[in-house]
Parts: sequence; structure tokens; C-alpha cells
Amino acid sequence: MYLISSHTMLQKAQREGYAVPAFNVHNLETVQAITETAAQLGSPVILAGTAGTWRYAGVDYLVAICQQAARRYDLPLALHLDHHEVLEDIHLKVKAGVRSVMIDASHLPFERNVETVAGVVRLCHRYGVSVEAELGTLGGQEDERVVAENACVFTDPLLAQAFVRRTGIDSLAVAIGSAHGLYRGEPRLDFPRLAQIRAQVSVPLVLHGASGIPAEMVKQAIAHGICKVNVATELKIAFADAVKAFFTAHPQANDPREYMEPGKQALKRVVEEKIRICGSEGKL
Repeated sequence: MYLISSHTMLQKAQREGYAVPAFNVHNLETVQAITETAAQLGSPVILAGTAGTWRYAGVDYLVAICQQAARRYDLPLALHLDHHEVLEDIHLKVKAGVRSVMIDASHLPFERNVETVAGVVRLCHRYGVSVEAELGTLGGQEDERVVAENACVFTDPLLAQAFVRRTGIDSLAVAIGSAHGLYRGEPRLDFPRLAQIRAQVSVPLVLHGASGIPAEMVKQAIAHGICKVNVATELKIAFADAVKAFFTAHPQANDPREYMEPGKQALKRVVEEKIRICGSEGKL
């Protein structure tokens, strides 16, 4: 297999009532752990990287690693640009082989958001690349962007309808109470708002900031129309905690082939849990 757009897999998820998990990757080990688990469970997955991850890993390295994972496990993988903002940067990565893009202009006024997203859609659709965009503003931190809780803006269902129609996007990321990073209190999702958005737009809906949201709440969001669930922070914490524990038990260790393995196994457990919550097992 090879790297594909997320359009077909999200349309299938929408028809059949489950969600495709999108896991943020950072290096060889995270790609290995996610794709090995997805192959074992027969689950479609999206491998996502923020602009900071692409700078860290290198565009050519990350594309090559993910292409090889798709071939090794015969998986239809979508390698996804998460929270990208610069058209020229998106174009460069599309030409390198990426087929799924999120353009995040949600911090801009509505008309500028529409204009920016529509331009990315025109570019990406020429290459057969799917485009996700966000309407509303999530709290928390994603790379260098920090949004305070009092600066969050929930998605307006009627504006969502106009946004989708005028931009031509393939999927819509909604702001309904989730946040990037760790939650300070109990997460609360606005399900009536989500239902209203679902009634106004036909494209698949995306839930960002799913780390730390209880399983039953995620399942309820999927029942209300969420077709893609983004997970990042829980993966990083699980990986890091396992590596720290290994060094605590083996303070003289220095071989990455040894200390990375507990991190991979911990990450696999989180990936398996999220796949089961999303209901995507056996949906290839």
C-alpha cells in the first residue's frame, strides 16, 4: 500500500458510524508502534504531524518512514499535516507525497478564514489531497500556539454550513469543548451543539484534543457524527513515562534499542485502547 488521502476512509467511517483515530507521530518508534498495532487490529489510522514535528523529523525522512510502514503492513495510511498555516509549506509537503492536510486559519476572522482555506483547497484538490479545516477555537497548546480558556470560541452551526459550502473542504474540525493538551478539570463536550452542526453540514466532522476525554464521552461524540478523533498528548505521556521508568530501574542504561522498547509498548497499549473506543477495529 501507499500513502492516501483521508477522504475515502472518513466517508466510510461516516456511513458506518465509527471514527478513524488520528495519532500524532514524531519519529521512527512512534510510527512503528502505531502501524504495528493498527495492522494487528485491522484498523484504518491517520498518522499526523504538526509543523513542529515535521521540522524535527524532516519531511523526506517522515514521508519515507510512513510509506515503508504502509508497504510493510499493507495498510492504507493517511499521513496528515496537522495544524498547518502556511500555503507554501503545505505545497512543499504535498509535492513530497503527503495526501491529507489540515489548514488551520481558525484564529483569523471568519472571512479571512474562508479565503485562506479556500485557497488551500484549490491547491490540494489539484493533487487529489483531502483538506480539513477548523471553525471555532480550541483552548490549550498546539506547538507554539497557546489559547487561553477564556479565548475559546465554539463552532456556530449556521456559520459551519456557510464555511463548508464556501471553502469546499472535505472534513470540518469543530470546537465543542475539547482542548489541546491536558485538561485541568473534567472535560465537557457540547453535544447539542454537535448535533446541530451535524444537521447543517454533510462532510465528516473531526474532534481535536481527545486526549483525556473519557471513553464514553468519545463514543457519544462519535454517535453524534464525529468521524475522526485526534490523539496526541496521551501518546507522548505514555511513551515518556515508560522510558523514565526504564531509566529509574536501569540507571546505567545507554542503548536506545533497549530504553525505547518500553516506550513503544506503552504507546501500543494507548493506541489499541483508542482504536477500540473509536470502533475502527476490523474496518479496513
